[in-house]
Formats: sequence, structure tokens, C-alpha cells
Amino acid sequence: MVGVAALGFMIALEIAARHYGLPGPITNQVREVVFAPKSGGLLYASMALTLVVLPWRQRFVAVGAAVGIDAVIWLVRWAADIRITDGHPFGNGALWVILGCAVMAFTRRTGQDRVLLLKGVGLGLLLVVGRKTGDTWLLITSKTRPTVLDQYMATADHALGNLSWPMGRLVTASGPFGFGLLDFVYGQLAVAAVVVALYQLRNVATERRFPGHHLVRTFLVIGLLGPAVYMIFPVVGPVFAFGDGAEHWASVSVWAQDAPSSVQWAVGDLWPRTPPPIGAPQPMGFDGITPRNCMPSLHTAWAVTIFIHSRKGPRLIRFAGAFWLIATLTATLGFGYHYGADLVAGVVFVLTIEAALRAYDRGWDRSGLRLAAHGATVFAGLLVAYRFLPSEMARYPWIYGPLVLLAMTSVIYGYVRTTTAWEPKPAPTPQLDPQPEPA
Repeated sequence: MVGVAALGFMIALEIAARHYGLPGPITNQVREVVFAPKSGGLLYASMALTLVVLPWRQRFVAVGAAVGIDAVIWLVRWAADIRITDGHPFGNGALWVILGCAVMAFTRRTGQDRVLLLKGVGLGLLLVVGRKTGDTWLLITSKTRPTVLDQYMATADHALGNLSWPMGRLVTASGPFGFGLLDFVYGQLAVAAVVVALYQLRNVATERRFPGHHLVRTFLVIGLLGPAVYMIFPVVGPVFAFGDGAEHWASVSVWAQDAPSSVQWAVGDLWPRTPPPIGAPQPMGFDGITPRNCMPSLHTAWAVTIFIHSRKGPRLIRFAGAFWLIATLTATLGFGYHYGADLVAGVVFVLTIEAALRAYDRGWDRSGLRLAAHGATVFAGLLVAYRFLPSEMARYPWIYGPLVLLAMTSVIYGYVRTTTAWEPKPAPTPQLDPQPEPA
């Protein structure tokens, strides 16, 4: 049922993308069987998820096959003088291996072994397809939402100190090194998630089953539900609505050198030097290219997911999860892609989803229902406040700022308290009766 629903959803997105004259997620994914993939690292990470169901010997064979296929494809491109201008020169081999595992499941496996291998293939393909559907969602937001609500967000963000402006100045002052480090962290979030997921799924091959709850589930649900909120609350971000867009980073980033300026659509060239003045916000038109993907901050949501699921890992995993969270929050604000209010909404959003998934596994008991309902109510309240009370939030920051943070804290506290109570209690150590001493 899940597979049929996912296929229907992808077909709908494919039709929507074709309506605007662009290829959809299915077409883009099929192209990567031969053509240069957009993210070779993501394909290899997806292959790693698939391989958790195989024993170590078969994993080494699969990785060797993927590298060998990539090498052959590279040689063919080199011999034919085919230059890669968009995407990565590797990754096709990993996709071939995932598809090969699917063929092997139907032709060489039976019973539970077939089901387990197909689950591994589905897990790997879901991560890849999730990326493609996300790209199509962003295209749809830019085409179907000609007006954006950035003025409302910027006004409401006065209650939180307009954090994107000082963080933007800090990242700008850090130069190419600081920008490059944060850009790497920001761009490789999915790969970091796979590293944590591989630790959680490390025993699948021996236990012959997947754990009840793991990071990939939450990661994919966030990507499925988040873009729906983009359609309700379209926002492009401060660097676009109050600055010159990606052109701001042209001097420190190679990929942004050819990015056109969007200042003609902006309120003014204010970011990150001058916070926007407090006024009466109103919807504003924007171009048909920039994604309306700020509310909520899904990068924040994904980074919080990595942090949560890394807490039970070894020290290195826990350190990496904390680092990725801090660096991602710094990048989302410092790059001018999000307002502080977006990050608050992203935290509430992900904790609500995480709570709902865990409550579903437990059978929707009272504590789970209460936690999920509380998170959903706070998230809806934040959206309403940002949309209909921004001027009041800006005029009384010492009232509304603490209220917003308190609402977020209540969700965090409720999540920690409830999920801690759900953890299995360690069995008490049996006490041995004292033995009488020999006479």
C-alpha cells in the first residue's frame, strides 16, 4: 500500500512538472541510470542503506561492482569526449547496484529473504526518490505561489532579534573558509543522516529484521509533509526578499559566481547590514524561479532528527550529531535562507512528527496522542501568529519573543519527558541469598 501510494504521488508530481515544461522526479531518476547524477554521494549513501540487509562478503562485492561500473562509464565518457557540466561524474554504479539487488530479490530469493532484500532496496530508493520529489516540490512552489509572505516573517522575527542579520554578517566576515565549511555541512545533510542510520541499522543482516523506529522514517516523513506547508505559507528567505539573492556569496563561493541578482524583486538591499524597519507587512510578488521553501526550516528539522537519533550512539556519533545541528543552524541563518522564526517552527515540526511516529509504534496510547496533539497545536499557533500578529510581535518583542521560545520549549520538554518514560526499564539485578559460612 505504501509503495502504491508513493508511486501515485510521484506520478502526480511528474504530471505537474510536465505542465510547466520540465522533467519530473521519475524522468530525472531514470536519466541517472546513464547520465551524470545530480548527487553521486547521495546515490552511494542510498546504496549503503540497501546493503544493510546483506552479509559483509556480499556488501564488498556490491561496492566493488558499483565502483567498477562507475569506472567503465567514466572511461566511455572520456573516450567519447563527453564533458560533465552539471552533476557528478560518479554515482551511476551505485544506482545500478540498487536496481540489481531488486532484480536479485525477485529472481534469486524467496520467502523472508526476498522480503528483507526488497525492504533494503525500497529504503535506498526512497532516499533517492525523496530528493527528486523534493526538487519537484520546490519547482511547484515557485510556479504556483507568485506572492510570498516574507514581510510578515521579517516583522514577526523582530520578536526574536532578527537573528539572520547578525549571523549573515558573521558568515560574510568568515570569508571563503567559513562559508565553504558551512556550505559542505548544509549540502551533505542527507549523507550525515545516512551515517547515523547505518549505525542504527547495523544489526539488520544478522537479526533479519528492521528495528521498529529509525532515522530514515522521520527523515522521509519530514520531506513529504514539509512542502505542503510551503504551499500554505510561501517564504523565500531574507537574502532574497531583503537582499540581492545568491549574488551576495559570489565573492566567496565558486557555485554562486553566475547566480543572477534578485534585488529587483526585493524590498531593498538590506540584508545582512540593516534589519528591516517595522511597518505594516503585506504580500509581495517574487520571481518564478526562487523556491518558497522557508516555512518551516526543513534543514533545521532534519538536523534535529540527526541529533535526536545520534544520542544513543558512541561518543563519535553523538559529537557528529551535535556538530551537524549547530553548523546547520548557523548556515540556515548565516546564509540568509531562513528567519529565526522559521527555525523555531522547524524544531516544533520535527518533534511533532517524531512523537507521532513513536506513538504509532506504541499503539497510540494516551501519552503519545497528547504529545502529538500538543506539538501540532503549537505549530499551528506559530503559523497563525506569524501571519496575523506580526506587527504586535514586533512592537512588543519582550512579550512575544519569550512566548514563542516558551511554546517551543514546552514541546521539547514534553517530548523528552514522554519518550524517556517510554524507554524500557533495565531489569533489576537479582540479589543472591547470603550463604552460611562453613563451620
